[in-house]
Amino acid sequence: MRDVVFTRGSGWIPIVTREDGGPRLTLGAGADANHEPRTFAFPIREDHLAVIREDLARHLLLWSAVLPLCDDAGTRGRLDEDAAVALLDPVLLLPPADVDALFRRIRWDRDRLVAHGADVALLERGRVCAAMRTATETPDEKRAQEHRAVRRRAERGVVLGPLDTAILKYTGRYLHGGTVPGRRPHAVDPALLPEVMRVVATAERACAGMRIGLDPRRGRRATDKRAWDRMAAAVDAAVRRAHPGLADDAVRTVGFLMCSEAAARSRNTPAEEDEETAGVGAGATALSFTDDKGAEGKWRRGGPRTAAAEFWEFVADRSAADNEVFTIEDEERGEGIQLHFYADSVARITTVRKGGAGPDPEYRVEYGLVDGIEGYREVVGAFARGGCAALDRHGPWTPDVEEFERARRRRGPR
Repeated sequence: MRDVVFTRGSGWIPIVTREDGGPRLTLGAGADANHEPRTFAFPIREDHLAVIREDLARHLLLWSAVLPLCDDAGTRGRLDEDAAVALLDPVLLLPPADVDALFRRIRWDRDRLVAHGADVALLERGRVCAAMRTATETPDEKRAQEHRAVRRRAERGVVLGPLDTAILKYTGRYLHGGTVPGRRPHAVDPALLPEVMRVVATAERACAGMRIGLDPRRGRRATDKRAWDRMAAAVDAAVRRAHPGLADDAVRTVGFLMCSEAAARSRNTPAEEDEETAGVGAGATALSFTDDKGAEGKWRRGGPRTAAAEFWEFVADRSAADNEVFTIEDEERGEGIQLHFYADSVARITTVRKGGAGPDPEYRVEYGLVDGIEGYREVVGAFARGGCAALDRHGPWTPDVEEFERARRRRGPR
């Protein structure tokens, strides 16, 4: 039977329970293999309980010191009770100078103390007891998050100025670099907001007219990496030139904001309305699509979607690391193109002599290089409009495989 003897009733601060007559410190920490919270407990004495009741600072310091032991237990291990018990007297009963010395030797959870109001400057100087004079029972998790963000940047040698900080808060990436950027003017000090908006305006002018299209070779929602890099480079250069004092983190977050917004616009644009495919399909009556795994797709004029839109959806659904060759065939014209995504190349195939009762059909195969997904889109659109003849300007084309391979090697990886 477990009775709760003492609790502060706030957050996850450890409680004191009594089992079989003796008090135990009980705390939740970590999670098990099913992501359920784990609970740990270890015995304490009555004099320890008295300090825990009366001294919030010592209670929090003990929690901070025990948490690394809970982390060591992992998802299913046992708490090292001997190590936990060994912390009780030094943390709860020794003079402040000795506690400070202890915390210079052991691992402890800094974030818990910061969240509960510890003076960060004193913590950094190793004066943990003095730092806890400002401790509060109610935690401020945002304060701990901000402290972690500052420490992560400090580890990289990054120091932010007020405008850098304001820009990162505007994009929502101040606390965590993995956050998808957005526009959050409410998060910025009003006095700094006009400066932030001037930086954003510089970025907007730098990428005006640029776009980041989708790359169906990598799935339905993947974006064109080369277009992303071009836009990011344009914004980076303009912002650094106009605002030379900004930290790298601030410059990059503005570029990321511009690129992510451009990519979102492409994802939200129906393929039929995409400027790269508008009008495609006016030439061909019907086209068939195949991939390297034997899947087939069809497009016929008069349907609700363009040929290119149908083809690129076919690619987005099926393209994979082991499925990078796609073919478009116009049986009526006796022509087709084969796209080799693994090599940034394409083959155009023209029927020279049809088969029948006599000789086998004869085909002319010519190879050309393609410049990324934009080049593939141009080739697909031109073929759908005018067949292989419309591809002449997308050359040069060569029927010599060895010559083509030499040209591909000279170009190098894309």
